Amino acid sequence: MVLPSGLPAVVDDEEDLARFLTSSSQFNALAVKPAAFLPSPRDGGTSVFRHSGEPPDALWQIAREYAVGERTLHGAAIVKTRHVRAAELDAVASEPPPRHANIVGWAWSASDPELGKAERKEQAALIAQHADVFRP
Repeated sequence: MVLPSGLPAVVDDEEDLARFLTSSSQFNALAVKPAAFLPSPRDGGTSVFRHSGEPPDALWQIAREYAVGERTLHGAAIVKTRHVRAAELDAVASEPPPRHANIVGWAWSASDPELGKAERKEQAALIAQHADVFRP
């Protein structure tokens, strides 16, 4: 199955995922911080965009049009889908907007919220260690 964006419905292990960085707490000069990948408390997922090596200008256009809103765009953390799956998570297509996906499957523990929080931080750290920062 093909999505409206023209991408396959299943996100391939070798696809790059872009997490737009809208806070300086999500990265430093050396690396992406785990905080960049933590899930939203609203829906339990992490919003990313599938990036297939388009020119950087196209990536920044997607960010401005669909992801950042009034927030400052500091850059993007780019990571292969296989690293998301290695952290026992998944990346699933979620269009619209075009090229959008969510990282899902985060650890949640209703009986021990602090344990769930620690597990999510560990999962995010596993992803972040493989991410590269790109700046506009």
